[in-house]
Amino acid sequence: MPRTTQLRTYTVREGLLDEWAERWRRQIVPLRLRLGFEIGGAWLDRERNLFIWLISYEGPETFAERNARYWAAPERAAMDLDPDDYLVRTEEREVETVL
Repeated sequence: MPRTTQLRTYTVREGLLDEWAERWRRQIVPLRLRLGFEIGGAWLDRERNLFIWLISYEGPETFAERNARYWAAPERAAMDLDPDDYLVRTEEREVETVL
C-alpha cells in the first residue's frame, strides 16, 4: 500500500480566509480523519490569501478512490459547504518525504 501525500494550496476569496480555515478545521478535518486520511498540517499565508495544507492516505484504496469516497459521503453533503464560495483557485501536488 503506497502512501500518497498531497500539498494543497488554495487561494481564498478576499476577507474569507479565517472563515474558511475555521470551517475546514471544524467540518472537513473530522470527516477526512474518519475516512483514514492524515492531515500533516495547515498554514495561512495572509499576505497572499493562501490556505496551505498537507493530506496523506495510505490504505487499501488509491488516494483518488478514497478521495471519491470523501466527496460521496453523506456527511460531506450535509456540510452545506461549497468550496467555490470560498476558493478562487486550488492547486494540488503530490509530494514525497525526503527527511
